[in-house]
Parts: sequence; structure tokens; C-alpha cells
Amino acid sequence: MLENPSFTPGAADLASRIELLAERLSGSLRPLAAVAYNYRWSWAADGPAVFRDINPHRWALAGANPVRFLSDLWPSAQEAVEANPQLRERIEALVAEVRDDLARPPRTRPGVDGPVAFFCAEFGFHVSMPIYSGGLGVLAGDVLKEASDQALDMIGIGLFYRRGYFRQRLDLAGRQQEYWVVNDPKSLPMARVSAADGAPLQLSVVVGGRPIAFEVWRVDIGRVPLLLLDTEIPENDPVTRWTTARLYEGNRAVRLSQYGLLGIGGARVLDALGIEPGVVHLNEGHPALAPLELATHRLEQGASYAEALERVRERTVFTTHTPVPAGNETYAPAEFLAAFGDLAYRLGIDDHEFLGLCRIDPDDAEESPGMTPLAIRMSHRRNGVSRLHGAVARAMWKPMFPSSDLASVPITHVTNGAHVASFVGAPMRALLTRRLGTTWLERPADARVWEAVREIPNEELWSARCEARAQLVRYVRARSQVERLQRGEQIDYVTAIESGLNLDALTVGFARRFATYKRVYLLTRDPQRASRILSGTPPVQLLVAGKAHPNDEAGKDVLQRLFGFKRAEPAIADRVVIVEDYDLDVAAHLVSGCDVWVNLPRRPMEASGTSGMKATFNGVLQLSVLDGWWDEAYDGDNGWAIPGEEDGDPDLGDARDAQRFYELLEYEVIPLFYERDANGVPQRWCDLIKRALVTCAPAFSATRMIDEYVEKIYPRS
Repeated sequence: MLENPSFTPGAADLASRIELLAERLSGSLRPLAAVAYNYRWSWAADGPAVFRDINPHRWALAGANPVRFLSDLWPSAQEAVEANPQLRERIEALVAEVRDDLARPPRTRPGVDGPVAFFCAEFGFHVSMPIYSGGLGVLAGDVLKEASDQALDMIGIGLFYRRGYFRQRLDLAGRQQEYWVVNDPKSLPMARVSAADGAPLQLSVVVGGRPIAFEVWRVDIGRVPLLLLDTEIPENDPVTRWTTARLYEGNRAVRLSQYGLLGIGGARVLDALGIEPGVVHLNEGHPALAPLELATHRLEQGASYAEALERVRERTVFTTHTPVPAGNETYAPAEFLAAFGDLAYRLGIDDHEFLGLCRIDPDDAEESPGMTPLAIRMSHRRNGVSRLHGAVARAMWKPMFPSSDLASVPITHVTNGAHVASFVGAPMRALLTRRLGTTWLERPADARVWEAVREIPNEELWSARCEARAQLVRYVRARSQVERLQRGEQIDYVTAIESGLNLDALTVGFARRFATYKRVYLLTRDPQRASRILSGTPPVQLLVAGKAHPNDEAGKDVLQRLFGFKRAEPAIADRVVIVEDYDLDVAAHLVSGCDVWVNLPRRPMEASGTSGMKATFNGVLQLSVLDGWWDEAYDGDNGWAIPGEEDGDPDLGDARDAQRFYELLEYEVIPLFYERDANGVPQRWCDLIKRALVTCAPAFSATRMIDEYVEKIYPRS
């Protein structure tokens, strides 16, 4: 079995499932059963391609889920593998790569005397495990992957959402329609964690005065086990089972139950498994009850209330990800007490003191409690996720530190990074490996490694970029035809995209949540000018993807208006494509294949924005507002920037920023892209790509991010 020998809970359960899968496979395929149950294959250079090349059609039908794929593999397909020595050799190489990586000894880290328990409400590490919605989850997935790469002792704690996040379809009017698909654990790379007696480990929490029973699943992300709590068990009634049904459930009572399960239940899982974390990392405020539950364990051991809180606090760190009010939700005091009064009782404190822990001003009885103040109060180190966001967070939460001046508010920053190996597409990966060797993957945060990018011939760089764009266009063509058929479009419109999307045209990408502060509407704020640019010569095409939360009617309106804009202009109908159901698969294609990546948030509301980092790794240039990561990455010569000044008038700001976007696109981006030498190579464009790679790739890798957490945030001293 391919496993992390230092973490045994659930290992026997995984081994049993691997054995059952292996029994269905022929000799050469049998070792892939163990690989299928560890997502380390997903960022191996040849990992996804090995599975795909066994049977591309079945791989697509399985949604890139290796367990489902291998389980359903027909005998004829297995026989074809046995007759293909090259594929058998690649399978052996993949098995060896994953096995050798997992066998490495763990690295010790000064100041960290136990595993890092990384709590998060969502984890996005692969499209086949849809328990994420967007940036927070994908960042959490990258944290686990990078921890595995660095052999950092880490355990992920989350929830197993049986219906995940919603799936998106657009109707004929361009209105978002939501639906949910049930995640069946039997066909996923996971196993239920058993107790010592062999029965499923079952625990419970009390939320709202009623017990919520739950079981635990283990998913392996390389060397890092991810433990997911699940309430879909017979012991619960239908309402209680719904606790882990959907991510970011709209029902407030259900959300409170989820927070109680994640924080209190997650802490109880650690205790039940005998795990004493060296660090408790709260990734956003949702799991903020975890340190309080851990404090109750200290009380049971004889510590005083003050001692218990302090001993837990010195091991707890908190990362805040959003300056948006909706991301720092508050509740009525009675609502909060009704949900978590049992925890206050077990801590031995009265309602006022308990609510005070969850308020900015603990003495203000009128203030609504929330998870973010609790996470801040229960942590000894706190950070935002970019330099600018750190400053915004200090200003936001200064009232919790009234004796401090703004500069000394104890909230620092660790700028997010993206997992390089997961998001560099095949054409760029092949080019970088050919010219840089494997060091760019082994040491992605080493700026000296990326200096060699300057020596790559522009002809080779341009060839890789053209192949990446062509792959993206073919992907969007095929996907969009299916989406149009599902909407009930006329067949001529369904097939028109084959000629509408151009393999060689400047391709602009915009993909993110359709929250109004993301301002996708700036793309078409001046519809006449936008139409002229998009219908003109030389050609420009725009690919847009994203979801609005089911309760966000304003976000849905923005999406519908964009849909109406493209449908109302026949000249641009197939130069503007809305790619439905944005997920990790769509994201991977977009960030690797677009030529320009656009981000237009209302500054300073974009805390980080990691999609732009992933695009940069692939040689995609940025045209974005100076917010989040781009505010510290832009140097004047590695892309294009929109200042996005904060002037207090949103309408004036929108008009100014849209005007600047159109000017940059029309007068700088488009001419530079189409400025070609005698061989058809845009030399200055390629030089700009190389500068962006050299200045941004090492600085915004997940390797640099985890290094900073280990050096600056995790140590107690």
C-alpha cells in the first residue's frame, strides 16, 4: 500500500478498499489501485495522462475519478493495456514515483512540536472531489499539496459535503439555474475511519440543544491525510443529516450546525485519535470553535479556565481571507447561544462571557457575535493573505486592540501562493522542463532557478503558448456545444462556435465568483466600445466563467446581463463565451490557455486572487486592478495595472476603472500581441512573459507561502 506510515487512523480501511479495487484489475493495472486512492498522482508529471491514456473516453465519463474509472474498466480495455508495453512502463513509473515520494522521511521544523491541524470549511484539490466552491478551498488544497511536497507533518480537517457545492447551468435567458449532485463515497478515493474495535469511528457534538452524530472519512493528499466529518448516517434524523449536505448552505441554522461540527467535532476527532497538534491552523473563521473545544479538554485535565485558554491559544493561528462583510458573518446573540450554549456550559462560563469571546467589544451586549472575532481572540498569531490585505485587516480589526496604534495591530500577512505542479499546463511544463531541467518543480520558490527563463528562445516560448491556447479553444468549443445543447439552443448556434472561436486570436480570460465586488460588469460597462473591440480586427475573444451564490440575486443579474450582451450582438456572439459550471477542470484549462488574465475587483476587497498567479506560471499576462497579490507583484514592466483608487464613489470608480481597462486593452495589449516579426513571433510580448515569470513565479508559489507559515506563523516562540 502507498501510505504515510506516520499516520495510521484509517490506514487499514484504505488498504481494504485498495485490495477490493485491485482484485478487479489485471496484473499490470493492479498497482494503480493504490495510486488511485492517493491524490499524489494528480500532480505527478504523467499522472493524469497515464489514467487518461488507458481509455480516454471512459476517463472523461468518470469525471477524472480514478477509483470510479478503474472500477468500471472493461476487460477489453484491460487487455489493451497488457498489450501496450509503453503504457505499462508509464504505469510502473507512476507507481514508483508516488511510492518513493511517500517513503521520504518527515522534515522536522523548529518551533513546531507536533502535527499542524489545518481546519477549513472547504478543500479544493481535484475536480473528482467536489467539496469546494472557489478560492478559499483551492488555496486549502494547495496548502495540503505543498505540505506533502515539503514532508511537513500536517492533518487536514474538513466536512464531507454529500451534495458538495452547487452545479451551474444557464437557461435560454442566461439566468443561472442551480442543481446538486450527490457524492457517493463508495466510488470516491476515500475510506471511512474505523475505531479500535473495527466499527466505524462515531462521535457526536451538541448544537442547538440536539446531538449530531458523525463519522469520519480519510482522503490522502500525498503524505497529508484529510479527515472529513460526515453526518449522513442512520443515527441522525433527516434534518441532522443535512448538516453536511451542502457547502455554504443558505439556511442560517444549518450553517451554525456546520460551524459547530467543523470546530467542535474536528477537535473531538483529534482527541479520539490521540493526536496532540503542535499547531491548530484556522483557515478562515468557520472552525473558530475548535480552540474552545480543545480548551475543555484542558479543563478536564485540571487546568483553570484561564490556563486552558492560554495553553490552547499559544498553539492556535488564524488566517483571515476576506475583508467582505459576508465573509465575516455575525448572528443574533440568542441565535448564537441557542446553537452553542452547551459549549459555554462545558467551559464553565456564563452567556455574557461566552458571547464576549465572539464580539469585537466583549462588553457590548448589543453587538452580534461572530466567528472571526472569536478566531482572532483565540489565536496567538494572525495573518491576512496579501500585503495589502494585511493592512486592510489591521484597520478592520483594530477595535479589538484599542491600545494599539494601527501599525502595531497584531495581524501580519502571508501572501497566498499557488501549487506550481498542479497548475502548469502540459505545453509550458514541457518547455520549462526542457530548458530548466526539473529544478523549477523541485525548488519553485528559488528565484535563481527562474532566471534561466530569460534564456529561453522566444520562438520556443511562443510555440508553447500557441499550443496552450489551441488546447483551450478546442476544450471550450467542445464544452460549449454540449452546454448549448443542454440549454435547448438551435443547432446552427450550437455549431457556430467551431468557427467563432479562433485558435490564433488574442484570448482574454475572466474567471471567478460572480460577487458584485468582483465587477465582471466592467467588461461591458461601455457596451458600444466593448462591442467594437470584440468585433474588430485583429480578433479578440473573451472567455468568462464563474458562479453566483444561489442567494446572490445581484450576482445572477450581472451574469444574465453579460449573457444578454453577447446574444444581442451577432458580430461577437461567438467571440464572447460564458463557460458554465466553473470548477477546477475549467480553471486549469483557462489559466493555462488564455493570453491575458483580467481581474477587476473593487479595491481593496480582493484579499489575494490566486487564479492570476496560476495564469502567470503558464506565461499568461495580467491586466488587473492593483489589489490582492497583483498590488505587490506588479513592477511596471511585467504586465498591466489599473490603479483602482479608492475614492468613496463606487459609480465614479467603476467608470474610471472601466475606461482604463478599455484603454489598456485597445491601445497597449492588442497592438503588442499582434506585433510580429518576419517569423510570426511577437518578440516584445514574449519578453514581457519572461519578465512576468521571473518576477512572479517564485514569489507566488505555494512553496514560498508554506515556508513563511513555518518560519513566521507556526512557531510559538
